[in-house]
Amino acid sequence: MSRIFVVLSGLLGFSAVALGAFGAHGLRSRLESLPDGVKRLEWWNTAAHYHLTHALALGLAAWLIHRGAGASATVAGWSFVAGVALFSGSLYLMTITGQTKLGAITPLGGLLLLVGWGAVVVAGWRLGAGS
Repeated sequence: MSRIFVVLSGLLGFSAVALGAFGAHGLRSRLESLPDGVKRLEWWNTAAHYHLTHALALGLAAWLIHRGAGASATVAGWSFVAGVALFSGSLYLMTITGQTKLGAITPLGGLLLLVGWGAVVVAGWRLGAGS
């Protein structure tokens, strides 16, 4: 499982940097003229920030699995993957489409990111108990 999470961490990190650059260079000129363009660029930047942060968090989950931290590290990893998909994904889609109804999905992604961090706490605690 740690290999899968390391690969996914790299893919998420790569895509976060690429999407962040696209937002800064490609989207900005397209959205600036729209009445809600500034807000939409903020959504994109928030999505890219959380996307990249949790790509690294996924690497932490992989490390915890490698160290034998147990099932909670796996829960953390999958929570980060799903959380990025829902949280960042919904913000990316809102930015491109302008459909703010997609914002109803965003908190579910945020909740999954929180579950992931809670699972990291449990995994870290269990890791320390095994030392």
